[in-house]
Amino acid sequence: IQNTGEKDSELDIVTTESHQAGQNSRRDDSSHTRHVRPHYGYSLMDYFLKYSLFLCNLMFTVLGLVVLGLGVWGLISKESFAQEKIKSIGTDPMLIFVTVGFVLTMLCLSGCVGVLRENCSLLKLFSAAVLVLITAQVLAAILAYSLQDQIGGYLRSGMLAAMVRYQDDLDLRFIVDEIQSNLQCCGADDYRDWEINIYYNCSAPGVLACGVPATCCVDPLENGTVWNSQCGVGAQILDEFTAQSVIFLGGCLGGISRWIERNEGLIGTIGIVVLGIQIVTLFISTRLLEMRALHGLPFPALPPEVKVHSSKAAHASPHVILFCRDNPSRSNMGKNKKNNAKESEKQADKAGKHPR
Repeated sequence: IQNTGEKDSELDIVTTESHQAGQNSRRDDSSHTRHVRPHYGYSLMDYFLKYSLFLCNLMFTVLGLVVLGLGVWGLISKESFAQEKIKSIGTDPMLIFVTVGFVLTMLCLSGCVGVLRENCSLLKLFSAAVLVLITAQVLAAILAYSLQDQIGGYLRSGMLAAMVRYQDDLDLRFIVDEIQSNLQCCGADDYRDWEINIYYNCSAPGVLACGVPATCCVDPLENGTVWNSQCGVGAQILDEFTAQSVIFLGGCLGGISRWIERNEGLIGTIGIVVLGIQIVTLFISTRLLEMRALHGLPFPALPPEVKVHSSKAAHASPHVILFCRDNPSRSNMGKNKKNNAKESEKQADKAGKHPR
């Protein structure tokens, strides 16, 4: 009986030690895994939004650089920065390309770098700029609809200014020729508006006096093949009945108004699509800022399905990660129970008796 009591006491000691060893092993495992963050709570949709915004900004950055390059090249090729031409650079159409290209490049570049580097300051700047741009476009559309008469006056002033510099600026000449040939019009209000140009004025000494450009002619091709640049010579002194068989009598402002009325559906669709893209871009950038503020950490390099497989691997190399879709806590608990049972059986065998 005494020997049996001693064996029972030894068995209790062994069982207690094995239980403590199991608890210590679980503490060690939890201490190893406590310092490892399996993921930061980002979903696959967040990854998709991030890289979609990056690619979109990258594409528009390249487009902005191309537009900016074309504008600068146009200004340099025409020597617009020369002392005698610098005063009229404000009416140069290439300046529009430079302005649009510069704004587009800086805006999209800030968004591109902000998304890629997850820089909150650049993302906030990008979001604010897109919001301002959306607001400006909405206000411009409202003003354009409500102030149609004033806008017509601005178009007339711009058309007359382009006609004054028709022979001096190749870009303005190209724009005026395209408008007159495509809309089949001549001048701003009528063909007699060309008297404002010093070369087509009736008091001019040259051969172009009292004439109009060839793009005002009904048939500018001689014999259907050769471009006749002198077809509009002397057209201003003709009466309307005779002139209508040679040149277009109507002005281009009326042609522009009719073109807008015919294509107002297409113009509205394009405007809505562009505005929708900007709204989606603003939503994505705001979403990324909210996720960054919520988690306080950058996006991990791998999707959120990535988790640490074992505490030993995490302890040996904290950068080693494996794909595992199961619940790591449950699997570790099962492994700990099996290990504790095996250790208790081994210690009981050494003591000479299995546990009860």
